[in-house]
Parts: sequence; C-alpha cells; structure tokens
Amino acid sequence: MPPRGAVGAALALVGLDAEVVAATYEPSAKAGDTTTIPLPPGERAARRVLLVGVGGGRPEDLRAAGAAVGRAGRGKSAVVTTIGAGAGAGAQAAYAEGVALGGFTPPSWRSERSQAPKPPAGQVVLVGRYDADAVHRAVVRARATMLARNLAVVPSNTKNPAWMAAQARTLGRRAGLDVKVWNERDLAAQGFGGLLAVGGGSATPPRLVQLDYVPDGATAKTPRIVLVGKGITFDTGGLDIKPAEGMLAMKTDMSGSAIVLAVLAACRELEVPVRVTGLLALAENAVGGGSYRPGDVLTQYGGRTVEIGNTDAEGRIVMADALAYADLELDPDVLLDIATLTGAARVALSRSMAPVYATDDRLGAELVAAGDATGEPLWPFPLVEDYRAMLDSDVADINHIAGLGGGGGSITAALFLREFAGSRRWAHLDIAGVGRSDVDRGILTKGGTGFGARLLLRWLEEMG
Repeated sequence: MPPRGAVGAALALVGLDAEVVAATYEPSAKAGDTTTIPLPPGERAARRVLLVGVGGGRPEDLRAAGAAVGRAGRGKSAVVTTIGAGAGAGAQAAYAEGVALGGFTPPSWRSERSQAPKPPAGQVVLVGRYDADAVHRAVVRARATMLARNLAVVPSNTKNPAWMAAQARTLGRRAGLDVKVWNERDLAAQGFGGLLAVGGGSATPPRLVQLDYVPDGATAKTPRIVLVGKGITFDTGGLDIKPAEGMLAMKTDMSGSAIVLAVLAACRELEVPVRVTGLLALAENAVGGGSYRPGDVLTQYGGRTVEIGNTDAEGRIVMADALAYADLELDPDVLLDIATLTGAARVALSRSMAPVYATDDRLGAELVAAGDATGEPLWPFPLVEDYRAMLDSDVADINHIAGLGGGGGSITAALFLREFAGSRRWAHLDIAGVGRSDVDRGILTKGGTGFGARLLLRWLEEMG
C-alpha cells in the first residue's frame, strides 16, 4: 500500500507521489528498516528522503525507528522528521531516545581527524504535534546514557580512580551538586578496607566519591535515595589474573560508577523530586607487590570481616565498603547498586536484559516498570536464602564468593552485597551482560552501553 496521511503529505512537499514511491521502492514497514530516496538537484534544501518502518507504532518500534534516523543523520547538518507526530507521549519519548542514541558516536583517539567517526546530525527538527516535555526529558535521559558510554570507553592509561574523581568534581559543579572525594589516606583513616585492598596493587590509588543532589524546596522529610556504582577502572583479575582475552573489555568495568555519575548529573535538569546521593567506589585491580591475595581477611567499612576467595571478584569488595557507608552514615530510604558484576548474569540472560534483585517486591516492580518504559529490560531474580550458607567462612564473618561447586554466581554475589545494606530497602542491578556491546547497531555502539542510566532516571522522576 502507498504511504498515506502525514507520510504522503510529507512526500508531496518534496515533489514525490506516494503511490509512485510505494510502487518503485516497496518500502518495508518493519520497525527500523529504511528506504532511501535521492532527490533530484534543484532548489530544495533536502537532498534525500528516508522512509523508516515503524512496525506497530509501539514505543519499542519507534525507538528502533529513531535509532535508524539517528544513524542515517550522522555527518548531516540537519534532519527533519515527522515520525511519531501525534503519537502518545511514551512513544514520542522512545523515538527521541532512539534518534539521540542511534546518532551517538564514541570518542576517538585517532591522529587523523578524517578517520574519526561521523558526528551526530547538527540538529533534528520535529515537524508535527509532539509532547515537548516528554521529548525534552527523553533527550536528557539519553544524554546521561551517552555520558556514561563516553566515560566507559576512555582508555585505562588515562582513566584511573583519580581521573574519574576529577570528572565527578567537574560534572558535579556544573550540575549544582555537592561533591566529596576520599583519597587513599582518608580511606585508611576511616576504615575502608575493601577499597584499599583492591587498589593496593596499583600505582594509582583508590578513591571514593560522594555526590549529593537536593531538589529545590526539599525538607528533612524528603526521601533520600543512595545509588552505588562499581568503579573498577581496569580489572586484571589481580593475583587470580584473567586470561589475556578476558582483559580486553576491562576498561569498561567502571560502567556502574559512570552510570551513577551520569544519573546524578541529570537530576537537576529533570527536577527529580527526591534527594539523591551517588557513591562511586573507584579502584584499579592490578598486580603488584601490594596486591591482596586469595585467603586474605579484610575488614570492610563498619567492621565486618571478609575472607577473600578470588581476587577477580573485586567489584563486590569495593561496593561492600560503599554500601556499608551508606547504611551506617547516610540513612537512605532506598539503597541501590549497579555493577558489571558477574559472568553468571551474562550466562543467564545474555546481552538483552539484566537481573534485578530486591529486598522489597514493590521496589523491584518499580524498577522493572521503569526499564520497560526506557527499553532497558530487567528480569527479577530471587535472593535464595538456602544459598547464603555457601558464603560461610571458617575464619571470617563471611566469604566473598561461594565455595567450590556452589553455582548461582549472580545470586550469591547479590547475597554477599545484601549483607552490607543493613535492613534498608535495597536493590542490585547486575549489568555484566548488558553493560557492554560487541555490536554496532540500533541504539548500541561497541563498548560500554550505559545500560541503566535512563531507567534509573525514569524511576527517580516518578518518585514524587
């Protein structure tokens, strides 16, 4: 069938007949499929028309269509689009996210600028009836995702804990946040034994960063949410060293901290109605004379002792310090962490969705709903109490990994983290599978994905 309605009218504006276009090009309606129609030279400002399939018009269909438009617009001065005009606010938000993320290109360190990826379109003009607020919010959330992606792909010879802390200071000031940074001396004086142990083998010492957002008009009764992000700026595995192939993507092992930083940086522009604190647990897990060892017993913040079973399970150790600090010092109404934590999560759910663990069913359902709305799907996983015994230690309060043959690696990692969240309403997002992409298609580019930034912002926006 020939394109009708707004599509037919748009084609007519550039001198094309809808029926002729349909017969000649047979455009596909599948979401994200594109058909390019070059325009003859003349007085038109436009050089080509892009017909984009929108499937059934669902938000996920429009997100895919938007990604196609964003990709097609790379290197162009402007893109004019009518897709999504008149649709619901959720569908229009999804389309705006798709355009922004599809057009995203990661930073490049090439010596020749001509070899760098084409930049996103200079501007995107929406023609028709759009919900301006929904589109604006979607773009802000997408921008947070892009910030997290940019941080994730910075090479680790540049990106160390101090560098990440400096980025947090700069972004925090711009966003009107209060920022506090603990250096290695502060961490030692205050008993952050996990961060010090994991970072002990590196020439670049660990850091802990706290960012605080307070909405206008907040009172003592305004709820406080604390977000903890894993920030391993490079992971060799420590003395339990990874194989070479396993290290290739490890510059992105700080994605959780990048996502938390990006979320905090967007809170004021989105007028998030609750107080939000971000904690970035930053360390490099390297091999050196100061490396921590299998069999060591660490004292985490707050005094709990932990027996080390494998130095390549370092993320939960630095996060345990941050979670305990949040529980004991910050009195959060909700405590949430996000991390590229376990290979078991990737085995269980591959690259398309992430497990979410929660001590409160309502909290878990809220996060799942936010992920559905932003195209970042979560799947509820159980905190299996029978598995807790696998973390028992003969010499310490707890072992940080399950015993040999224990299995359920993502679940036991979550159970370990829960020990440091106290009795708080707590949730854990294990983004080891979805936090990195090996493909460059749709809204994804190779490298860090920033998965979770949009869903966390959506969840925070709706807490008022």
